[in-house]
Amino acid sequence: MVEKQQAKRGRIEVLDLTRGVALVAMAIYHFTWDLEFFGYVASGTANSGAWRLFARGIASSFLLIVGMSLVLANMRGLHWPGFLKRLAQIVAAALTITVVTYIIMPNSFVFFGILHQIAIASLIGLFFLRLPFGITLISGLVVIALPNLFSTDLMNPRYLAWIGFAAREPFSNDIVPVFPWTGIVLLGIAAGQWLGKTGGWLRLKALNPAILSTGAFSPLRWIGRHSLAFYLLHQPVSLALIGTYAAVFPPDRTQEFVSECQTVCGNQGQDAQICQQYCGCVAGEIAGTNLLEAYLANSISGEKLQLFEEKILTCSAKTIP
Repeated sequence: MVEKQQAKRGRIEVLDLTRGVALVAMAIYHFTWDLEFFGYVASGTANSGAWRLFARGIASSFLLIVGMSLVLANMRGLHWPGFLKRLAQIVAAALTITVVTYIIMPNSFVFFGILHQIAIASLIGLFFLRLPFGITLISGLVVIALPNLFSTDLMNPRYLAWIGFAAREPFSNDIVPVFPWTGIVLLGIAAGQWLGKTGGWLRLKALNPAILSTGAFSPLRWIGRHSLAFYLLHQPVSLALIGTYAAVFPPDRTQEFVSECQTVCGNQGQDAQICQQYCGCVAGEIAGTNLLEAYLANSISGEKLQLFEEKILTCSAKTIP
């Protein structure tokens, strides 16, 4: 009964469903990131190759939906109380993430992540709601293109990097700068405007009965309707589960070390077979010590560094002609 009433009030169930799918995809990506954080997958896995493209696809889908939802929510005029309440919730959540990540990971804390971007883009998007579809579309494409055409080292500091024109990407666990990502929101607004002009919203609403009658969609729709809560809670739950498992079954990071060692060795011009023997030797020499974890954490120094260098010299003498 509640779902039918929501549909009558104009809710577009396919948006909730799509948002729910994106959130589940995001949880899968973050689970992989957490596995890397605890050492169960190779370092750099979550930020390279297909996983990097997967993450960008998820962020793009979120921001497209933000733009479309902004149009849908304000088709009959901007409802300031509701807009400001939602904006305040997003800003509070974004600041919470910044504070928590700064405490836990001060060198790579989230100073401008997806929630910060959504908050800024929602404000910017207000200026485009009543503009013609074509202007919004072109503006979105320009915003996406600009950082690919211009960047400067002057924008590298964190207090400027969030704008999006930094020549070097800042070190952060989640960085979604205004340029180019606000352009995705503007494309979402343009899509919403186009749907309004062509009757597309009514056609999407006509899908409500089929979506509501499909029980398999219910969990995804529920997640989509509670997106902010799901976003804030899924990562602590994932970290807690993997952390508990790691306490009982700690990961063996030897293979990660060997893989990294062979890459460095190969880059120095050594033969692949020699690198394999050399790195296997070093891994064996440091097995059972705390040198492996210190090396992979980039925190090896003092006596540990001296001992590590001795192991390297020993294996160099044994394996490298």
